[in-house]
Amino acid sequence: MTVVVTFVRHGESEDNLKLIWAGWKDSPLSDHGRKQAAAAGEFFSTTKFDTIYASPLLRANATAQAIHGRQKEPFPSFIVTPNLREQHFGAAEGSPWTYKPPEDKSLDELFAEGIYPVLYHRDEKFPAAESLNDLASRAEEAIMECVVPHLRSEGIAHIAMVSHGLCISELVAALLRLDPDSRRDVSYKGLLNTAWTRATVSFKEVATNFAEGIPPLDVQVTHVNMADHLEDIVVSSQFAEYRLGPLAKA
Repeated sequence: MTVVVTFVRHGESEDNLKLIWAGWKDSPLSDHGRKQAAAAGEFFSTTKFDTIYASPLLRANATAQAIHGRQKEPFPSFIVTPNLREQHFGAAEGSPWTYKPPEDKSLDELFAEGIYPVLYHRDEKFPAAESLNDLASRAEEAIMECVVPHLRSEGIAHIAMVSHGLCISELVAALLRLDPDSRRDVSYKGLLNTAWTRATVSFKEVATNFAEGIPPLDVQVTHVNMADHLEDIVVSSQFAEYRLGPLAKA
């Protein structure tokens, strides 16, 4: 009853280069992103996944398809779930982000003027958007949907969850909250495009009864932000500039 979970961030999207808030805004992979996805598919071609879960958003779904397409028979199940979408930025979707908004105006005043600054508190959000705490709740649902069922099977299962930077950071945190002995002071933000992070999940004790909820888990994060498969892919200057912004995590 062990589950190996490999989280993979999507390849570079066309919106990644525009320095805008792009959560549910559905942008396809850029040419560079398609090369990254192909490289990820090649890298994982020797890794046997039992199931691949994917966000329905184009940039993540295409990345997941590239990985699935290089798997060997019997091919893993491919399951699309909206719980793996990126944080929803609501009214800010498609608008430029800014680090330095006018200091003499409230957030509501800035929003009314179409100014959407970087938010630093987990409960803050743009109009009609999700906060980080909202995303955390959705990540917990995703763990229940995608990871926990595999714990009820015998042996070892290896699943991939192809998602987005902020969502992956909350997915890892949601897993760690199920382990009472885990460290909670490590950040998993700032993932590179198609970089992978891995955790192993098992019960601390033999578990057969789920009637009272999930028994305590042992969660070990073994790899973080691994991107050796991208060594031969040239990074554009535009992409390097993008990586400095807040959506380097999205």
